[in-house]
Amino acid sequence: MTDRYPGYDVLAKRWTQSWNDKTRAVIDARLAAPREPRFFTAAEWLTLGAVCDRIVPQPADRPPVPLPVYVDLKLREGLADGYRYAAMPPQDEAWRRGLAALDEEAVTAHGDAFHDLSPACQDSLLSAMQRGELVGEAWGAMPCAMFFAHRVIPDITHAYYAHPAAWNEIGFGGPASPRGYVRMALDRRDPWEAAEAKRGKEARARRENDRVG
Repeated sequence: MTDRYPGYDVLAKRWTQSWNDKTRAVIDARLAAPREPRFFTAAEWLTLGAVCDRIVPQPADRPPVPLPVYVDLKLREGLADGYRYAAMPPQDEAWRRGLAALDEEAVTAHGDAFHDLSPACQDSLLSAMQRGELVGEAWGAMPCAMFFAHRVIPDITHAYYAHPAAWNEIGFGGPASPRGYVRMALDRRDPWEAAEAKRGKEARARRENDRVG
């Protein structure tokens, strides 16, 4: 089953009591984020896009979540995590160094920039990064495994799950303001939450999701 929440569209909550003016404004701004890089260079943007495509492959039946846009926005606006590992430089420097190092590794190993490699070669380099096996000079003192674990994975996956398309996939209703949630026990849901389809009962879930607000 590919559609766990048939008929559900979180944006249909826009004018219901589930969302208030602040929620609408935040989501509108997120959806309207400029699609061109404001922090990254053109070369870095190509490498970042290729990394995002391998870390979070997206379905072909809907427009993709613009992951590079949200990573770029995070860095341009200085939306830091509130902490930093001692072995890691600040997030903006970490991303610039990491992308440059990944391109250097790609050229050394395969003769092309990372974004020009086949998916299999890209995955091989990312797996080597995860294992801490990339040692090119461009990494400097930044451990490649820490860059993978503490920048690549969280920044890209957080970007994905900040978008309404991802919320539809997991049945999330968006920010819990102002309505909140009441039925907090396991396997319970409020009437305004999406209904997950059980095998053979997809039509019932679709009818319920048509009423979600």
